[in-house]
Amino acid sequence: MPVPVPHQRTVVLPHQAGPADDACAQSARVADAPGAGDATATARGYPETGQPQPAEQRLSADRGPLHQGLTLLLIGEDPNSHVPEMWDWAGRKVRLRTARNLTEAERLLTDDVHCILLDLPPAERTADRDTGVPGDELGMLRDVLRMATSHAVLVLTYETDAERAADAVRVGAQDYLFRDELDGAVLSRAVRYAVERKRADLAQRQLTESRMLAQENARLERGLLPTPLLDGSDLRFAACYRPGRSRALLGGDFYDTVRTPDGTVHAMIGDVCGHGPDEAALGVELRIAWRALTFAGLCGDELLATLQKVLEHERADDEIFATLCTVDISADGRRAGLCLAGHPAPLLARSGERPGLLPYEFGGPALGLLPNARWPRRQVELGGSWSLMMYTDGLIEGRIGKGNQRLGQEGMTELVSRQMAAGLSGEELLDASVREVRDLNGGELTDDVAVLLLDRR
Repeated sequence: MPVPVPHQRTVVLPHQAGPADDACAQSARVADAPGAGDATATARGYPETGQPQPAEQRLSADRGPLHQGLTLLLIGEDPNSHVPEMWDWAGRKVRLRTARNLTEAERLLTDDVHCILLDLPPAERTADRDTGVPGDELGMLRDVLRMATSHAVLVLTYETDAERAADAVRVGAQDYLFRDELDGAVLSRAVRYAVERKRADLAQRQLTESRMLAQENARLERGLLPTPLLDGSDLRFAACYRPGRSRALLGGDFYDTVRTPDGTVHAMIGDVCGHGPDEAALGVELRIAWRALTFAGLCGDELLATLQKVLEHERADDEIFATLCTVDISADGRRAGLCLAGHPAPLLARSGERPGLLPYEFGGPALGLLPNARWPRRQVELGGSWSLMMYTDGLIEGRIGKGNQRLGQEGMTELVSRQMAAGLSGEELLDASVREVRDLNGGELTDDVAVLLLDRR
């Protein structure tokens, strides 16, 4: 039997209400008349109320604006299968494309197709002709769903095949229709329902995928945040970390604290220039490298020179640099070695003394700026009881009020001194300090903020 050439058939579709009346038919005839574009536009609206249809309700699931017309693709062995006359909501005739098989359907399935009407063959015709063994009754539907992942699909079958029709919906079709009760009103409602349901399904799927991706990113970022290794030390540790990127858990700031077998406590805090995910990833690499090099016995200038090599090999751009502050505290807790690589000096509060900044004059350049740079290590006397606060510049670069004045290191020192005088310590001290800095800024800080606090009492 020769295969008919697929062709477009124009049929008339009633919108929402029911069977077409003479007025609707007249609107369709006007829409088809030459130069009737303006007249057709006046017919757009709800037939029941005559009110204009909201633009958001004229959109289908990634199939383009519905006000440009509805296109239905009929797939069935008989391309001349009867399809009731229908109008769309704008009084225009629906464009109907017909395909006898999937090969033809794939060629006709363009982006302007809104819905597929699949005419399922009778169940007995899916059996193998030679053996009579039943085949996959919904195999063709599965093929259509794989081919048209973003299109709405309706299944057309006989009323005696109700169980298979229900199975079709479970497989992935939006709805099913019986040939025996098919008319224009039923098909019109079914098509609109299928298109809207497919759009809702796609939106829900995208939302679910976005949530899963966000959860995976959150788990990854939490796993990259450091866990202090201070077993056996009498020092108390606290930290506060707030990335500047919206909805991020990790920024370009990084910190870490470990205790080596000789009893020395090593602490570091750093800041990669920039605020994006690449900078956050580089910060994690530098932190992990610092921990590994520290356990390997490196310290001071030798450690920083090696970290600079890591940065030079891992950075995405030659302009990227990182500031760093490292402290190694002796086993008795009374002395520390300090190295600064373009980073703000820590704040030290000794027992009975006003908090003050450690010397900065002997610091070196930020990592990644100068080849063969050197970072001298300065010895600092801590005393018997003290608190040492290390921080990134996000804590001191916030504005004060509505002007351009910044908080600065002096303002931060005054702020922390007041908090300590009020009896705050540990995480409470850090949280209160960061909160006051944010309030002075008049809102959230745009830069990453990391603060680390070590106490010996």
